[in-house]
Amino acid sequence: MPSPRFTGLRASSTRARAAARGASKKSGTRPERLLRQAIWRAGRRYRKNVAYLPGKPDVVFTRARLAVFCDGDFWHGNNWPERKRKLEGGHNAAYWIAKIERNVERDRENDARLAATGWRVLRFWESEIRADPARVAARVVAVLDQRLPHV
Repeated sequence: MPSPRFTGLRASSTRARAAARGASKKSGTRPERLLRQAIWRAGRRYRKNVAYLPGKPDVVFTRARLAVFCDGDFWHGNNWPERKRKLEGGHNAAYWIAKIERNVERDRENDARLAATGWRVLRFWESEIRADPARVAARVVAVLDQRLPHV
């Protein structure tokens, strides 16, 4: 399946494109903060937004080679079939569908690149984190315990 391309597709306007980018934080989102706080309370220390790793993971445990991503429901395609159906009826549907499909594809590429170098990747939806950050943090800690049993 070929990668979605944006050739010939445009956001509805420069202003709309700028507003969408401005409204979408790249790091330090509420779900990220909630998860990091829960992990910190569990006594685990981490690095944030490590730029040298593919995808710039939101939370990184370097010794355990564990990368954690907090994916936004819209931008990363949570419940994609239903969301895509809704987008198809909206304005500039081809652009938004291609954009989100490319984000999903990039996520898979980054996961594969990390795995190829010995990293374990965990991805959580923002809605999952918001609903119960302690439960998500417990899942992260469980993987840490598997990867670093002596800690």
